[in-house]
Amino acid sequence: MSVKEDIRAQIIGALAGAKFPIDTPKTLLGSFPDGAQTTCKSGDVVLTAGDAGKVLKPDDFPFKSPEKVAKVIVDRAGL
Repeated sequence: MSVKEDIRAQIIGALAGAKFPIDTPKTLLGSFPDGAQTTCKSGDVVLTAGDAGKVLKPDDFPFKSPEKVAKVIVDRAGL
């Protein structure tokens, strides 16, 4: 599994219990198990939910699924 696929899978897993749609960045961060401190790791890559939130834009919301959140974050993080 590539780093990109691994991080994507970890984000989806972390949001498995979240209630969608998610309308705001604050709600999204609160949906991660450890909030902004939730950490995904793969090889030498470490990405926190707080770091990931920095690549989101207001027009990304609402998110309708964990898969969409993961896709946007992984694509914009340049993994």
